[in-house]
Amino acid sequence: MSTAGRTTADDDGELERLRAQVRDLRARARVYPLISQAQGMVQERYALPDGESAFALMQRASQRYNVKLRTLAGVLVTAPRPDGREPLWFPRRVRRPEPDLTFTTAHRSGSGSRGAVLKAVLSRTLTVTGTHMGNVQLTDPARGGLRIKEHTGLTPDFVDFFAHVGEDGTSCAQAARDVAQVTVREVESDPVFTEPARRAILAAGSRACHSVPLTTASGTCVGMVSAHLDRPLRGLTTSQTEALGTMGAEAGRWLAWHDRTVVLDALEYLHAQGRAGRGSRMRRS
Repeated sequence: MSTAGRTTADDDGELERLRAQVRDLRARARVYPLISQAQGMVQERYALPDGESAFALMQRASQRYNVKLRTLAGVLVTAPRPDGREPLWFPRRVRRPEPDLTFTTAHRSGSGSRGAVLKAVLSRTLTVTGTHMGNVQLTDPARGGLRIKEHTGLTPDFVDFFAHVGEDGTSCAQAARDVAQVTVREVESDPVFTEPARRAILAAGSRACHSVPLTTASGTCVGMVSAHLDRPLRGLTTSQTEALGTMGAEAGRWLAWHDRTVVLDALEYLHAQGRAGRGSRMRRS
C-alpha cells in the first residue's frame, strides 16, 4: 500500500473513532441528567449523606429486580411521592398475574426478563416481514416520545439519530399517535418524515419500513417495533398485519404488567432500604 493509501485509511479510522466518541457522549448526555435528578430525590427523601449513597441505593434496586438504572430513574422521578408514614410506596397496589405470550417463551425465564421479551418481539417482527433490520422503542415516561431499547442490522449513526424521537417527523411517531400500524412503501418519497430523518434512514440502507404499536388492553401505546427493508415495499398481507397486531397487543399487555409489577417492586425495595438506612452512608455493590 502506498503512503497516500495508508494516510487515507488512517484518516478514515480516526474519523470513525471521533464519530464513535461523539455518539457515546450524546448517549451519556441523554441519560445522565435523568439519573442525576433521581439521585437528588433519593438523597433528599432518605436523608442520605451524599449522592454516591443515593446512587448505591438505586443500583441495589436495579440489580435485584433486573431493571435498567435509566428505567428505574425515569419511573422514580415521575411516580407520586411516597407517604412517609407508610412502609410501602404503593400500599393499595393490586398485583396481577403475568400475561402469557404466544410468540415466545422468553418471559417464562423470570419476571425480570423484559430485555428477552423485547428481543423476541423484534425477532418475530423481522421474521414476519422478511428482513434483517429493525428496532424496538418504548415510551419515555420522563421526556415523552419513544426511545430505542433493542435494534439489529442498523448502523450506529441510525441508532444515535433515533435514540429518542418526539411526536412527529417519523413513521413510528405517527403509529404511536394513531395507535395503528403504519407502512412506508418508499422512504425516499413518503411525506411522514422530516428531511433529516429521511436522510438518516436512507443512509442506514433502509428503503421502506413498517411500524407496529405495542398496546395495552385499554389501547394505550407503550412501545413500538419497526422493521426496515432494503427495498421498496408494496405492502403487507392481511395475515402479516394480523400476526403483527396480535403480537403487538400481547407484548403491550406484558410490558404494562412489567411496569406495574416488576418495576414497582424495585421502587418498593428501594423505599424499604431507604427507610431502613435513613441517614446512613451506602456503598455500591
